[in-house]
Amino acid sequence: MVSERFTVPDDIAIRVPQEVMRATVENIFEGMGMPASDAAQAADTLLYADLRGIDSHGVSNMFPIYMQWFGDGTLNPTATPRVIREAAAVATIDDDGGLGLATGPRAMDLAIEKARECGIGAVSVTNGRHYGAASYHAHRAVEHGMIGVSMTIGGMMVLPTFGSKPMVGLNPIAMAVGGGDEPPFVFDASMSSVAGNKIRIARRLGATVMPGWIAGADGEPILEESDVPDEFFMLPTGGTRDGGSHKGYGLAVMVDVLCGVLGGDPPGFLRASGDVSHHFMAYRVDAFCDPDAFTEHMQTFLKGLRQTPPSKGHERVLYAGLDEHETELDRRANGIPFHPDVVQMFKDTAAEVGVDCLL
Repeated sequence: MVSERFTVPDDIAIRVPQEVMRATVENIFEGMGMPASDAAQAADTLLYADLRGIDSHGVSNMFPIYMQWFGDGTLNPTATPRVIREAAAVATIDDDGGLGLATGPRAMDLAIEKARECGIGAVSVTNGRHYGAASYHAHRAVEHGMIGVSMTIGGMMVLPTFGSKPMVGLNPIAMAVGGGDEPPFVFDASMSSVAGNKIRIARRLGATVMPGWIAGADGEPILEESDVPDEFFMLPTGGTRDGGSHKGYGLAVMVDVLCGVLGGDPPGFLRASGDVSHHFMAYRVDAFCDPDAFTEHMQTFLKGLRQTPPSKGHERVLYAGLDEHETELDRRANGIPFHPDVVQMFKDTAAEVGVDCLL
């Protein structure tokens, strides 16, 4: 059975210092035509996922896809994003077909800048491409003493409740909030049963998936543990109506509205494959309440969650972001574990592009 986190077995894992993988990724991005500043930002976004154990959105899973998109023209390596509509607290950016790994953080920074002036900031990005882990962008607000929210349209693979045709995307939502002496609360989840990349990885590994995660080609939910079929669709969070799938379905529609329709785009199911939109929000805490009191309350909240007595068979209670924080501490100290095939892939790709590989 597949787990929520896909880890490489310790006996074959190659631990790579994050600085080494970061430099290699930057070199390859530059070799594909990206400006140095964009390549560095894109690498930082990717390595965030690897450091925090979000391997489905890290280099091993996403980098081959980006290379394919550079090759077939889906991605514009020299994109020039521009603000096409703006008011005091909001803006819309046309990303010019650029990689969201580079544009997303700058859009989030613009939302933070507007929140600094207005108390709240919101930025939509249209004509964009995949932006990596949603939590990376939301997390940027925390160091500014703000709450960050990030969401994106992506992967038109999800069936509406009672539907047999995919009409909404995986559409993740992320929220990040500082916790004082506690690690930040960092929530990041797709509005599908699980992240679509996790199903792809499960299929690649030959692992089975849980009941209610996917539907077959006919749209019928698969309600028993099973292999991943050749053709499948994702179910909304909740799986079936009895399990609350209407909630995940409704939230996926909400994301499509805020990311796409609000930015002037048609709904996701009418757009070309790979053409996605994002939405970023920042809340300046001191515009709403006393920031010291807010931090104290958040610290108490998160500590209380962490110290909740666990139920039988479980060691402890987690909150969103705690496990990732601990994983990051380990991987920064000991390197990021990669499968040997992934390390070889980067060596081969660097050689093909004609750049240095430091692995």
